[in-house]
Amino acid sequence: MKLKIHAPALPNIPWQPRPKGNTDLLWRYSKNPVVGRRPLPHVTGIYNSAVVPWKKGFIGVFRTEGMSRVPHLHVGRSPDGLKFTFEPKPIVLTNADPEVTRFEYAYDPRVTLIDGVYYVTWCNGYHGPTIGIAKTTDFVNFEQVENAFLPYNRNGVLFPRKVNGKYLMLSRPSDTGHTPFGDIFTSESPDLVHWGKHRHVLGKGWPWFQGTKIGAGPSPIETSEGWLLIYHAVTGTCNGFVYSISAMLLDLDQPWKVIASANQALLCPEAEYELSGFVPGVCFPVGALCDAATGRLALYYGAADTFTALCFGNVEDIVRFVKENPLQK
Repeated sequence: MKLKIHAPALPNIPWQPRPKGNTDLLWRYSKNPVVGRRPLPHVTGIYNSAVVPWKKGFIGVFRTEGMSRVPHLHVGRSPDGLKFTFEPKPIVLTNADPEVTRFEYAYDPRVTLIDGVYYVTWCNGYHGPTIGIAKTTDFVNFEQVENAFLPYNRNGVLFPRKVNGKYLMLSRPSDTGHTPFGDIFTSESPDLVHWGKHRHVLGKGWPWFQGTKIGAGPSPIETSEGWLLIYHAVTGTCNGFVYSISAMLLDLDQPWKVIASANQALLCPEAEYELSGFVPGVCFPVGALCDAATGRLALYYGAADTFTALCFGNVEDIVRFVKENPLQK
C-alpha cells in the first residue's frame, strides 16, 4: 500500500526515531513530559493541549489549571515543538454579545486550520459543558462564535476541510454526569453557527479497552484510504478509569461511516508521568503534527491530567494496522 496523505509537508516536525527493539506503533519521546507540572506561576498542571505549525515554528492552545482547579486556555509558542513558552494570561475571547463570552471554564482545546483561519474548539462551560468555538488568524485576537450545541457535550473536533460544502465536527454528547454517554457523533454546519444532520459514528463497548467511553482526539488526517481519526478509549477498572489511545478510519465523503477501527489500543498508560498525577492512568490525545512527505506523526497527549507529553509514529503504519486488525462488530 502506497498511502497518500493530503496535508502539507512539514520537514521541521519534532521527531525521534523508533527506539531499537521497540515494535509499538506509537513510541514515547525520551525526554517526556515536554511540558512539566508548573510552567507558569500558580499553574499546577498543563495538559490536553493542541499544537499546530506556525510560521517557522509551532504554536498551540493549552489547558492550564491552578490552585482553584478551574481550567483556562493559554497560548504557547515553540521554535521546535519541544520547548514551549506560554502567555502568562489566559486567552481573551471577544464577541459583541456578552452571553457568548460569559466564562465558567474552558478545557481540552483543539486547533484546526481551515481555509486560512485557525479554529479553536474546546469544552466550554455554559450551564454545563458544551462545545465552544473561536477563530483567529494571529493567535492574539480570538473571536468567539456561538456554542455549537446545547449542554451537555464534550470533545468537539473539526475536520480540516469542509466535507460536501459543510463544516463537519465530531463530538460526544453527554449529560451532567462524568461518563454516562460514550459514543462519537458527527454534525455538520454551513456557517459554524447552525448545526444539524447528526450521525452516529462509533459507540463504546467491546473490546474492554473502550468499554466505558470513546472520544475524538486531534483533527482527522486525510489519507487516500480514508480519514485517520486518533481517539481516546476509556475502560473501567477496580482502581478507576484508564485512558488509552487508538485509531479508526472514516469514509472520506461520509465520515460518519467507519471503514475500520483498531481492535486494540495503540498506546496505554505505562510511563511514570502517565501513572502519577492528578488523574493517574490517562493518555489523552489532542494535537497531531503530520509530515505528508514522510508520513511521520508527532502526537501530543495529556498525561495523568497533569503533563503534556509527546509520542511518535508513522501514518502509513497506523492505517495499515487498523485495516489489518479491525474491530469485528
